[in-house]
Amino acid sequence: MPVKNRFAELLPEITAWRRDLHENPEILFETHRTSAIVAEKLKEFGCDEIVTGLGRTGVVGVIKGKSNGSGKVIGLRADMDALPIHEATGLEYASKTDGAMHACGHDGHTAMLLGAAKYLSETRNFDGTVVVIFQPAEEGGGGGREMCEDGMMDKFGIQEVYGMHNWPGKPLGSFAIRSGAFFAATDQFEIIVEGKGGHAAKPQETVDSIVVAAQTVTALQTIASRNADPVDQVVVSVTSIESSSNAFNVIAQRTHLKGTIRTMSKEMRALGEARLTAIAKGISEALGAVAEVKFYHGYPCMVNHEVQTEFAASVASKISGGCEEAPLVMGGEDFAYMLEERPGAYILVGNGDSADVHHPEYNFNDEAIPAGCSWWAGIVEERMPAA
Repeated sequence: MPVKNRFAELLPEITAWRRDLHENPEILFETHRTSAIVAEKLKEFGCDEIVTGLGRTGVVGVIKGKSNGSGKVIGLRADMDALPIHEATGLEYASKTDGAMHACGHDGHTAMLLGAAKYLSETRNFDGTVVVIFQPAEEGGGGGREMCEDGMMDKFGIQEVYGMHNWPGKPLGSFAIRSGAFFAATDQFEIIVEGKGGHAAKPQETVDSIVVAAQTVTALQTIASRNADPVDQVVVSVTSIESSSNAFNVIAQRTHLKGTIRTMSKEMRALGEARLTAIAKGISEALGAVAEVKFYHGYPCMVNHEVQTEFAASVASKISGGCEEAPLVMGGEDFAYMLEERPGAYILVGNGDSADVHHPEYNFNDEAIPAGCSWWAGIVEERMPAA
């Protein structure tokens, strides 16, 4: 099953959709224009059912095969939202919205799934039902969680679910995947150190919150180096330090730290939170300050299911001649919520030599569209072969 000829024919049309979406990016749940276009396209394609408003601005389309003897229902998911980044590509179809840009390729994901939906609506060469899922707010908003909380899996009877992400630096149209833990849990924290401010010439009369914070930053690295099993993964990053003083001669009363912890297992996630809290509070107490710790649970670790991963890789191999084992990714992905509810798999498709995602010069490579569309169509036709 190489790249399907139909997607080569549809490439100019799908590219036009993608570039229109790129030119008009929308952030988080504000995907009103994008969602409306998706719903309109699905109606044009002749989808059997279209539901809007799931997960606030999500869109779901149902496409029935020529037969339904298998009773199978497969979900295919694409994300629609952009990032709060000012675009620097200089493209003729660059973002027209200041401070918003499709810097992660969700425009490409949406366009590819629309292309697959058009093809599947035309051919219906499968035995079962496919549910195409267009999700808002992947970039930090948890749109996948909200669509699940709205009962999407049960409402449409989804039994398996599959997702895809483009990957810069990987050969164009090639694929990579891994079974088990794949993308990291992404938690955030704040540590507010309250000391005793005063004159910089009289440190003995103060409790220097900056010194306490500095000791805390250094000690937090022992979570990875001395608390974690060396074969497990944990990344602790303090990404912001801000004190209550902006003067040369004032010792700060308060210092505010922010950061993130990335982990690949529930056990390490719990350990990271517990040790961060204990270290921050313990160092402050030892040095005469008080630490307030706020911990925010983000996306859980995204875990691919073994059977579905092997199947997804086999479909990809037929398209591109192989499917590599992907590396662990310490970035987050809220497709994790869908994989917690149903078995499935998430795959990477090569975007060629481009700027990395979340960079102001990134651009999705339209030449990857036929491979991505073919993979989604192949998932449906091979998992639910026509009777």
